[in-house]
Amino acid sequence: MLKRLFISLATLAFAGSAFAGATITVVNLNAAGVGFNDATAAAPVGGNTGATVGAQRLKAFEFAANKWGATLDSTVAVRIAATFEPLTCTATSAVLGSAGAIQVISDFPGADFPATWYNIALANKLSFQDLIPPVTNSIAGDDIRARFNANLGQPTCLAGTSWYYGLDTNHAANQINLVTVLLHEFAHGLGFQSFANGSTGTFLAGQIDVYSKFYRDNTTGKSREQMTDLERKASAINPRNVVWTGSAVTSAVPSVLTLGTPLLKVNAPASAAGDYQVGSAAFGPALVAPGTTGEVVIATDAVAPTTDGCSVITNAAAVAGKIALVDRGTCGFVVKVKNAQNAGAIAVIVADNAAGGPPAGLGGADPTINIPSVRITLADGQKIKVALGSGIVNVTLGVDPAVRAGADRTGLAMLFTPSPFQSGSSISHWDTIATPNQLMEPSIN
Repeated sequence: MLKRLFISLATLAFAGSAFAGATITVVNLNAAGVGFNDATAAAPVGGNTGATVGAQRLKAFEFAANKWGATLDSTVAVRIAATFEPLTCTATSAVLGSAGAIQVISDFPGADFPATWYNIALANKLSFQDLIPPVTNSIAGDDIRARFNANLGQPTCLAGTSWYYGLDTNHAANQINLVTVLLHEFAHGLGFQSFANGSTGTFLAGQIDVYSKFYRDNTTGKSREQMTDLERKASAINPRNVVWTGSAVTSAVPSVLTLGTPLLKVNAPASAAGDYQVGSAAFGPALVAPGTTGEVVIATDAVAPTTDGCSVITNAAAVAGKIALVDRGTCGFVVKVKNAQNAGAIAVIVADNAAGGPPAGLGGADPTINIPSVRITLADGQKIKVALGSGIVNVTLGVDPAVRAGADRTGLAMLFTPSPFQSGSSISHWDTIATPNQLMEPSIN
């Protein structure tokens, strides 16, 4: 028996018609004078010839729809019910937009799996028919609901920032490329979206979704379908240990992701040996193979807390020629690394001061820094410190040339499963370590 459910959107970003292999229609739901109907005059920009703000917004939507239309092969048109409207904002942050399936459906003709939720656009494709036809004056027959922030750039809404409506990527530093965000959000509505509750582990109405069919936890070796609710909850916060098993994605990994995933390898002692996840630095030399190998020494300074590397290193003689370990906090990352470099360190490890993972990167800029540095989790930092209490810790900081950045050792693409759970981002994105950056990462770069 065919089943369907209306759902609410949960995918957030920060943070016409198009004809090709598939037809994607943008349905303008805005009232007169606002959103797509905003009559404020606008000069052409980046190939967008719209004469008003509203017209440029619509053309950007159509352009993004056309990109996806050229990629897909569905014989059934996809309808995106869209608006530009005020969304959650502060002077320093904003919800850019959201998009997702309006409803899900299961047990339809052509479904690959029984008792499995599919977003309606994918279900229509597989069944070669419009299972829920358009309804006059209602979104009930549409496929994707998209909302984007009309207030972006106002004093109370991420002040100093604005949308870039051009159809290229030549946006200014203080602009957000609308087309890029649209391509990302449309993908969620087209199927890159799980409908399970990641924070509780429960399936929608007790039934798995097709996205979750291709989810596997490498720690337990279980698929999402094989897990209990508690196991699914734990898996959703198991950083860089959850992968996508779909054959099409797996076959594309070698041509998309770059060889060489960054890591910290503890060579000795045996009690701490293994690969540790790292966040790379935006400054200093890039990590390379075979990497930088040396003994780890905790760098100390004279100002409490004395292990944060925020002032002149007092045990420079011990640090010289070694890999310095410092704690996050108090000052910027470039300050810590520069102080360790001045003390003669050959590399720097920054241990996080808050639980969670995977470790984020090290931000900042200083062209005078010439040694590599990374960030590790609080738990991994504590593990290394315990090992240091018993003797010498030897590590290699670099990249593993046998593993692609964003995939596991078997070549499966990693999903984004950070700890703690991030509503709207966890699971329904690729991991942030993917290189080059992927459109479906939680942060669009």
